[in-house]
Amino acid sequence: MPVFRYSARSSGGDNVTGTVNAPSQAEALGQLRAQNLNVISLREELRRRGFALFGGGRLRARVSIDDMVLFTRQLSTMISAGIPLLEALEILAEQVDNQGFGAVIGACVEKVRAGSDFSAALGDHPGVFPSIYVNMIRAGEASGQLDEILNRLAEYQEATARLRRQIRAAMTYPTISLTMIVSIAMFLMLFIVPKFKEIYDGLDVTLPRLTQFTMDTAMSLRTHFWEGFLGLVAVVVAFILYARTEFGGRQLDWVKLHLPVFGPLFRKVALSRFSRTFATLIRSGVPILGALDIVAGTAGNRIVSDAVISARESVRQGESLAKPLSESPVFPPMVTRMIAIGERSGALEQLLLKISQFYDEQVQATVESLTSLIEPIMIATMGVIVGTIVLSVFLPIFKLQQILQPKH
Repeated sequence: MPVFRYSARSSGGDNVTGTVNAPSQAEALGQLRAQNLNVISLREELRRRGFALFGGGRLRARVSIDDMVLFTRQLSTMISAGIPLLEALEILAEQVDNQGFGAVIGACVEKVRAGSDFSAALGDHPGVFPSIYVNMIRAGEASGQLDEILNRLAEYQEATARLRRQIRAAMTYPTISLTMIVSIAMFLMLFIVPKFKEIYDGLDVTLPRLTQFTMDTAMSLRTHFWEGFLGLVAVVVAFILYARTEFGGRQLDWVKLHLPVFGPLFRKVALSRFSRTFATLIRSGVPILGALDIVAGTAGNRIVSDAVISARESVRQGESLAKPLSESPVFPPMVTRMIAIGERSGALEQLLLKISQFYDEQVQATVESLTSLIEPIMIATMGVIVGTIVLSVFLPIFKLQQILQPKH
């Protein structure tokens, strides 16, 4: 029988929590009301809702950035309206559509009710609430501006989601186009070209070199298709495993920043993320060393992380932030000089926000130009590949036509 965990108030006004066994939520609610309890929250026990529990009562759930933004915005609004934190969390835990996310919020409710800080409760679920989220909430609790910090967090998440959508838009078209090109080429080589080979073998004609090469390639693909497919899968798996190693991941991150077409885009994305995250943390009252630790962990690129870690050590020793960043090839002179000016003038947060806004606009412009550039390139590539295959197949027919054509 399902077990339901409840939070309620007794007729005397005392808070009561516990569990009740019932075949349904309605039955559980009826049992509690029969005990003269005013039910505040009631949900099925976490272990029976299909979510994995880890050490320390941690839950893992898939939470989209849109869910996080909505949760953060609503929590900020309710706290600004004077609703107590615990009550606001209980409301959100009940109304959230994502059951896994609701379970995580419910676990945070129990921790806060037991006397834990909100930031500590969030820190128990690092898979849902990243370090930047937890540290900004901690800063908000210390300063008494939790609603304002939550509002800044929501703005940061929205900007991050917008950046991700732009990158996804830049990568989607070439990925789909390349998949279509490979699929069409493989279909022609595996099913169409071999049919023509049977015809030409029966006619006993001398094939042009291009046709012969295409026929041989098609028959080789057809004969060794599964060996080639399994080999390709092995290469992909090996690449993924290599990329997960520290050395391989570092090399891959370096390659991303130096790709001919997409390298500048990835560099601008990294600079935008660095500037926005750093500015948001400083603006929220997180100490600069702690902020640099978080920025290094959320940079998304090991080359950028190395530069930030070097800058953190420089700041720890009482030196400037801009100098070690200027020694990294990732950070252009404009960025490092603006950071240096911000350090001297005490306006580092404002200048970092300006840098972030600049690179956001640059990313958008780069995505638009890449899209307009890649489209004709992909169309031309498809035309060359498919056209070459079709031409090689029909070349013998043109030759036969010339041979069989009556001479006048």
